[in-house]
Amino acid sequence: MMVIRIGQKVAYPNHGVCQVEAIEDKQVGDVFEKFYMLRVISNNSSILVPKSKVEEIGIRPIINSVQCQDLMKFLSEDFEDPPSDWKIRSKQFHTKIQTGNIFEVADVLKKLYFLSRLKPLSFRDQRMFEKTKFLVISEMAIVCSQPECKVEERVCELLEISYQKHIGSGFKATASVAIH
Repeated sequence: MMVIRIGQKVAYPNHGVCQVEAIEDKQVGDVFEKFYMLRVISNNSSILVPKSKVEEIGIRPIINSVQCQDLMKFLSEDFEDPPSDWKIRSKQFHTKIQTGNIFEVADVLKKLYFLSRLKPLSFRDQRMFEKTKFLVISEMAIVCSQPECKVEERVCELLEISYQKHIGSGFKATASVAIH
């Protein structure tokens, strides 16, 4: 089980990087349970999380500087074609994002970037693209102590490299990738 301390930064799936503000005992029914008070760094909102649900939710320590370098390398690598059926693709992408694993989130980001280069994304896919981009960039910016705008610029360069590798790897531009 992961040890969480006050002041620690953690990643919360779909919310991004949070700071642990407090650890409190709260009564729920007849039972006292420990809760973590998390402050979402991007919008200053607070989330109360039962200690017993931390792993189930997917809360994890933020990546370290070595993992950040690995993530940058991963963002520039080729990838498998996303499913052409938008329902299957959407479900697959949502499942990957929910894991909280930053590399899974980055995989979704790469695939959505690729699809956006083929034709405009649907409203739903565009929102998911923005969300995954935010989750990746915000965590990398904190770990690397860099402004988000600088990290975003680098991430966009890496996504373009990944796109070019994928196109060069034999992707059939005539393949029908339905975007809804």
